Amino acid sequence: MRYSSGAGGSGQPTSNANINPTIALQMSAYAILTHGLCAGLGFAVAKVMKRPPQVVAAYVLIAVFGNVGNFGIPIVKFRFPDQPYVNEVSIVYFLAIVTVSFVVGVAAANWNKGGVLKPVVAVLKTPALIAVPPALLANLLINEFGVTVPLPIARPITLLAAAMIPTMVVALGVQLASAGLPKINADIVLSTAVRLVGGPMLAWLLAAPFGLSGIERSIGIIQSAMPAAVLASIIAFENDLLPEFVIGAVLFSTLASVVTLTVVLALI
Repeated sequence: MRYSSGAGGSGQPTSNANINPTIALQMSAYAILTHGLCAGLGFAVAKVMKRPPQVVAAYVLIAVFGNVGNFGIPIVKFRFPDQPYVNEVSIVYFLAIVTVSFVVGVAAANWNKGGVLKPVVAVLKTPALIAVPPALLANLLINEFGVTVPLPIARPITLLAAAMIPTMVVALGVQLASAGLPKINADIVLSTAVRLVGGPMLAWLLAAPFGLSGIERSIGIIQSAMPAAVLASIIAFENDLLPEFVIGAVLFSTLASVVTLTVVLALI
């Protein structure tokens, strides 16, 4: 996998680094299993606490959906400002984690609404997942075969990408205005602990079996330690899955991650 950035005065460092496809597959499988097990941990904790099905589903959504893009990638770059391969490794993890997060998160939000079929249909209709195959094809054409994206296509994509963070902030603000400020309770604290503590612990335990070390291992652990994403609250809102609870977990986990991420960054 090859990435090249910085052409045309973008201000970004130029990189022609290559990631071995085998390593990329190992990283992807590692990230998918780590987040899948984190979702399972959330499910187990909620079941032990004897929570109703909707709360169990919310635990799973919070556990699996970390903020690995808008928050995770800048944190990784902050921790490893001069390391090679940081952008490349971060993108591989981002794509793998976002894919498993949408699959598990959307399925969890719909699984108690009537049989097995509804979650499957909901997952297949998810726009972010529909966009994955063409995105992978575009990545292959651009990075492996040197195809140049025409400026009229590249410029709008760049502008939309830059608008992602303010859009998420506005979405969270709209949800807070609708639901009101959340009250911190035991479920919010426990689901946050699963996301912020369980995630990096699972990533640390699974790195060796997958043969990962160095920057690949470190970035995988950092991305597994991210707080719950705003997208989790959007999924909860759209599916009427205890949106106040999920919004509360997003806010609380983001604040708590100031402490937990400091520890993770210091230890790796």
